Amino acid sequence: MNVAEAVGRVLASLGVDTAFGVVGSGNFHVTNALIEHGVRYVAARHEGGAATMADAYARLSGRVGVLSVHQGPGLTNAMTGITEAAKSRTPLIVLAGEVTASRSNFFVDQAALATAVGAVPLRIGSAGTAVADTAEAFRVARDERRTVLLNLPLEVQGQTVPDGDVLGSGVSLPAGAEPEAEAVARLAELLEAARRPVFVAGRGGRTARRELERLAELTGALLATSAVAKGLFRGSPWDLDVSGGFASPLTAELIRGADVVVGWGCALNMWTMRQGTLIGPDAKVVQVDLDPDALGAHRPVHLGVVGDVALTARAVADLLDEGGRDGVGYRSAALAGRIAGENRWRDVPYADEGGDGRIDPRTLTIALDDLLPAERVVSIDSGNFMGYPAMFLDVPDEFGFCFTQGFQSIGLGLATAIGAAVARPDRLPVAALGDGGALMGVAELETVVRLGLPMVIVVYDDEGYGAEVHHFGPDGHSLDTVTFPPADIAAIARGFGCEAVTVRDRADLAAVAGWVKGPRDRPLLVHAKVSAARGSWWLEEAFRGH
Repeated sequence: MNVAEAVGRVLASLGVDTAFGVVGSGNFHVTNALIEHGVRYVAARHEGGAATMADAYARLSGRVGVLSVHQGPGLTNAMTGITEAAKSRTPLIVLAGEVTASRSNFFVDQAALATAVGAVPLRIGSAGTAVADTAEAFRVARDERRTVLLNLPLEVQGQTVPDGDVLGSGVSLPAGAEPEAEAVARLAELLEAARRPVFVAGRGGRTARRELERLAELTGALLATSAVAKGLFRGSPWDLDVSGGFASPLTAELIRGADVVVGWGCALNMWTMRQGTLIGPDAKVVQVDLDPDALGAHRPVHLGVVGDVALTARAVADLLDEGGRDGVGYRSAALAGRIAGENRWRDVPYADEGGDGRIDPRTLTIALDDLLPAERVVSIDSGNFMGYPAMFLDVPDEFGFCFTQGFQSIGLGLATAIGAAVARPDRLPVAALGDGGALMGVAELETVVRLGLPMVIVVYDDEGYGAEVHHFGPDGHSLDTVTFPPADIAAIARGFGCEAVTVRDRADLAAVAGWVKGPRDRPLLVHAKVSAARGSWWLEEAFRGH
């Protein structure tokens, strides 16, 4: 067995079940080795799309994602998606062919590229270390939640691996990170004294719903999430949904009124805390995270706890249970009624701004929320439009929302939806895109059709880069560089093999209802001509950080 074959076999033996990529000569053999050993390979049309598919797949499957690319341009094409994954601490392995001769036209310093965007560069050093190097890449990705570039030098790939090496390629499961007893006791004291506690769970808390809800019951805490964990507490009467720029007025009011705010695996950054305005002047802030460097990175905290979210919440709850704690906290029958009646964005009154052949994006999204099956996985691109699907499209749980916004690049949304769909084939995939992002990632429409995904792709078309239009337009700047003539995106989609409908008012959505009824044998693109009289209200909040 040569090195390329061994790398594929080792990754398959460690539990990798799906890989994404674009195959060239430098990654041809390792990709075939993955397939030979039972790994599903999903071919994308561009490496950038493949990278984001692998990222989204890892987020929603709970497995280590794998991306396979050619050396040089194959890797550089994928760099934006790799950057997003690295910034989001997605456990992802990038398998890249590598040339080491500096005069080769394929040569770039691939390790330096990885380092520059926050990924971890590793390399298959020799046939003798190939198995150990591969296992180490997997360990770092899984246990340290890092994006790893595993370079495969061309001159090494064909070398023969010593007999028996592949059989010893196991990686032990990591032990849970127990919090220190003193920190648990201090957090218990803070929560015992709290009268209006709020929990904000991030991606690090997505597997700890049961533990967090038990602790919240003991302390009377309300439950919110960062955007990436949207849906985590769905069904709880104390679910405030998303904290931050997408928070409803009631959610913002209640978080701002908290006397203790606990971030569970959550960065508490400017997006989640609205530039800090959601933290009351007298509130105590606690942060629980596996990574010591994350504590206080975005704002000062009164208490930082290093530990696994589930283990920490369980330890604090056990301590409070011993003392007979039976908290009321923020909870009351009256407040439960307000949450039930006011907290969804669709319950907030608004003046419809549709007309003249354009539909209000709020009206559009509420109608789609009613039309589409509840069992869905929603993936959202970046841009002025993004608040509408994030705020008005409901999701069933924390695995119903995929939000690749760590780098805030537009153009990743469609690929995100593909990766999410592969991870969750039991749910209807919904991609929400702006016109700019849709056209950037349009090549992957062919991938959607080829894979037979019953996807709904909603394009919010305001004929421009809306964020820039609404940020610079009010100051009188020329917008010629960020506005465009109309494009028939529905016709483009039909050319790829999709069904498509152009929506200008509510009546046009009858075609969506017809598609939902079946047979859903082709993906549906909804080309929505949306009103663009003003920017999303959350946009002003976002630009305060720029």
